Amino acid sequence: MRKEQRNVYSGITECLVVVVVHLEGCSLTQACVEQCEKTGCVQDQCFPNCQFSADRKLLDSAWYAQEPLYLQWKEWNCRSDCRYHCMLLREEGRQKLGGKPIKYHGKWPLQRVLGIQEPVSVALSTLNLAVQFHGWLSFIILVYYKLPLRPNGKSYYEYTGLWHVYGILSMNSWFWSFIFHGRYLVLTERLYYSSHVAWVGFTLMLSILRSLNIRAEASRVMVAAPLIAFVITHLLFLNLVELEYVLNTVVVLVMVAVQYLFWAIWAGLSRHPSRWKMWAVIVGGILSILMAIYDFPPYKGFVDAHAFWQAIAVLLSYLRWSFVRDDAEFLTSTLINKLK
Repeated sequence: MRKEQRNVYSGITECLVVVVVHLEGCSLTQACVEQCEKTGCVQDQCFPNCQFSADRKLLDSAWYAQEPLYLQWKEWNCRSDCRYHCMLLREEGRQKLGGKPIKYHGKWPLQRVLGIQEPVSVALSTLNLAVQFHGWLSFIILVYYKLPLRPNGKSYYEYTGLWHVYGILSMNSWFWSFIFHGRYLVLTERLYYSSHVAWVGFTLMLSILRSLNIRAEASRVMVAAPLIAFVITHLLFLNLVELEYVLNTVVVLVMVAVQYLFWAIWAGLSRHPSRWKMWAVIVGGILSILMAIYDFPPYKGFVDAHAFWQAIAVLLSYLRWSFVRDDAEFLTSTLINKLK
């Protein structure tokens, strides 16, 4: 009994130590930021951006001294520069004392490259965008130029329109991921999270429709309506009430997990010739979920858990579009054989 009490007290003490360390780090960093915004310098390093006020005009200068537009979009403002360099200063001190990295303003300390906030994530977002575009374009070519069409010019594959929307939403999501990880702004952050939620929500709907082989329009509407209503409600909450990161992460992970559950049941019962590709997507998807849950600090200041998730997503995107093309060929040939 006493041993269990000691373990409980030890656990509580460890938690309190972590909280105190984080609070101390936040308070010291905040003091550094406030001092930097007044002086424009962190130790011996000063920032030209701090010569500009919030309305982007030089302090105590005439209107014609306003900062050029081509510099406004590529440079960071005073607060961003102060936060970034105070964070680096604080982390350098912690490393000398043997401390582990902590989050600042809700994010891990990541190194900039050429003014890019997360260079690895930007590169992987670009690669994912390219893979999604290639998969979507190859699907269009297959369906409309290689496979036979109905007399009215439409495809025999009854999920063509849904996969078109999926491709557009996925490319939109990766585009805003590229923008957001290059530069943290309120607008880019909201567009990134909103586009990702819309894509994941539609993917869940499409997964249910395809795995259950739902073809009737009335049945599709019955499945889609509550899911669309839920996604829209969640988006309105994020954009109009509060951009709650933990809640959004839970919602996205639940939708992804349910999606993989439907696909796993389908792959286990189906005799589809390409079901192994969906099994590979499921296994990779589970691994990506674990990466999202186990949010480890960045390696060498560049590669964190989110970057690993994006790297896995490249392979998953390729495999998913490969399955979609195989699925279009399989269902088209099956339907044509039935009509003969």
